[in-house]
Amino acid sequence: MSDKYLILIVEPTWDPASVPEGALEEASQAHGAFAAAVAAAGAKILGGEALQPASASVRITPARDGKPAVFTNGPLAETTEVLSGYYLIEADSLEQAKQLAALCPTGDRLELHPIWDLPGM
Repeated sequence: MSDKYLILIVEPTWDPASVPEGALEEASQAHGAFAAAVAAAGAKILGGEALQPASASVRITPARDGKPAVFTNGPLAETTEVLSGYYLIEADSLEQAKQLAALCPTGDRLELHPIWDLPGM
């Protein structure tokens, strides 16, 4: 049985407008190598995307107690890191997911989150 895992890619900064020439091609090659390693291990990438910079984000505080929802434009927090992308993978075990996630390119760190398989969702 395979399980699903979310890999969050955390970077010190992320603004595509300030990426040096050639860096996107280099990153694309690194992510291609990651995809090849996942496939070679018999696991699957189910999805993944690069995210726009934090300045394009919106924080949503849901409506509660008769108060309307609140929408706050990004950047959302004073921080030295941003979420720049993610992969959704399917792996045979947590250990395999950890080993594969460790191969994912990042300028800072990664977070691996097991997906809770809820019936009907």
